[in-house]
Amino acid sequence: MQVDAKMYRGTLYLTLCGELDESCASVVKNNLDEQMSMNDFRQIIIDLSHLDFMDSTGIGVLIGRYKKMQQKGIPIYISNPSKQADKIFRMSALYDIMPKIN
Repeated sequence: MQVDAKMYRGTLYLTLCGELDESCASVVKNNLDEQMSMNDFRQIIIDLSHLDFMDSTGIGVLIGRYKKMQQKGIPIYISNPSKQADKIFRMSALYDIMPKIN
């Protein structure tokens, strides 16, 4: 699992590549927490176009990051979800808290 990050005009862009499951969840969680604590931004956009697989542990990682940013008033948006990620987000109603954008 790889997490790429970049800042542009007050937005933190995160790209998740690979599989987000129990085997890498703690590393991804720590990586995301580090990225989210080091930068000064107004919103986060998570690109899921290269996310091949995500299980319930991965959902928990994303919900945990959402809750941390919600406390700071920083919204998280999802962009370019893979078919598998889109299905999970629709089934679990995650788009209700992390809206899908184009």
